[in-house]
Amino acid sequence: MIISFFISFNTIAQHTHDHPPAKKDTVKPQQVAKDTVPQPHAGHVTGSQSQPNQPHQMQEHDHHESPMSHAFSRNLPMTRNGSGTSWLPDNAPMYGYMFHSKKWMYMIHGDVYLRYNKQDLLNKGSRGGSKFDAPNMVMLMGQRNVGRKGLFHFSTMLSLDPLTVGGEGYPLLFQTGESYKGQPLVDRQHPHDLFSELSISYAHAITPQSDVFIYLGYPGEPAIGPAAYVHRPSGFFNPDAPLTHHWVDATHITFGVATLGFRFNNWKIEASSFTGREPDEERYGFDKPRFDSWSGRLSFNTTPSWAMQVSHAFLKEPEVFHPGENVNRSTASVSYSKRGYGEQFTNITALWGANKTEDYDAEHGILLEGSYNVKKTTVYSRYEWVQKSVEELTLDENVFGHDAVFPVHAFTAGASYDIFEVDKTKFALGGQFSFFNADKRLSALYGDNPIAGQVYLRIYPRAMGTRSGSFYLPY
Repeated sequence: MIISFFISFNTIAQHTHDHPPAKKDTVKPQQVAKDTVPQPHAGHVTGSQSQPNQPHQMQEHDHHESPMSHAFSRNLPMTRNGSGTSWLPDNAPMYGYMFHSKKWMYMIHGDVYLRYNKQDLLNKGSRGGSKFDAPNMVMLMGQRNVGRKGLFHFSTMLSLDPLTVGGEGYPLLFQTGESYKGQPLVDRQHPHDLFSELSISYAHAITPQSDVFIYLGYPGEPAIGPAAYVHRPSGFFNPDAPLTHHWVDATHITFGVATLGFRFNNWKIEASSFTGREPDEERYGFDKPRFDSWSGRLSFNTTPSWAMQVSHAFLKEPEVFHPGENVNRSTASVSYSKRGYGEQFTNITALWGANKTEDYDAEHGILLEGSYNVKKTTVYSRYEWVQKSVEELTLDENVFGHDAVFPVHAFTAGASYDIFEVDKTKFALGGQFSFFNADKRLSALYGDNPIAGQVYLRIYPRAMGTRSGSFYLPY
């Protein structure tokens, strides 16, 4: 069903997008040619500079065949869109299908992994597991101009994980967070909710260099951390969630979010009020909005190749099993994107996150991940170091101690190859291995240096864009 959706939707989108009225393409051929030249105007960003549009370029977006702008600014390229209101580098690739009506522009993207996953390949410990499953997600976004300076945007993200992965999630050594059947999930990654984002926003251009915007989501993503792992080009070729997920970006599905933001040039400051409690185990419904937590984030894109952010959040009772335990979460990250000729991309992200609860020392996590795409081949890797507590790993305090914290190192290396393409939908075969090195006190449970592996078929849309010399320009 998911595969049929991608292929059938692209057929409709391609018909809508690739066949505009003939008069529009022939009346002003010089303008069409101009749009293929690498220049720093709306949606066309080169590798050397990124500048806001001039006032007359803001008006160009009123034409329904103009490039799609950023979700929260008529004067930024769409490639800067991350998850929620976060920023990616302008040079980041965008994988999806685009189509439009007279006043609206739409984009859809997503993927599905049909895979076999085995954690602890050599059966060294007692906490491994194996599973056939299909992690997946699909997003539909749309936007239209409002007057000469306004922009309305909506985003929806749906996932069939509750059905194709199951409520207990998938095996992943040393992973922690959320629950199933009244028990905490340990050594497993929880599934996404069916409704993972339903949000609307309005942005208003004060000048071409500045915007103010408001974002409302139920569910949505507050202003904390970088783009979530399923939306980071450096990380989404890896089917697994990072072990640092609940240190950095687990709030990307939050039932009740309100964010107010302001941009000046390549700086952005935001503040959010949101629900601190993580999604419950009823993955098909909607949780109670509480708006009992807050966050703030400062973002800066120094050049089209770099995106940086620092953020802090107060989360009220995020874990259902720890009533009264609040978390202060701090994060910092930097992302790098480089475009080569055609579909050649390099994407790297480094991040740090820390969770601090009252009466306990902060627990830290770091991540360094990257992907390299050239033609049909993708190689990727991820390194993580994270501190896991006795409580998170559900260990016996009488054996390990009440305040024990266990450092875990994890390294993943993988590759995939596009075996064929239907229209603009790709089918890739891939696989990866993960190597873990944990505190020796955990060897009795996990074994020494356990290894995990998986093979998969990934279905996903190709990167959007048109070639212009050595540049790869977004539509």
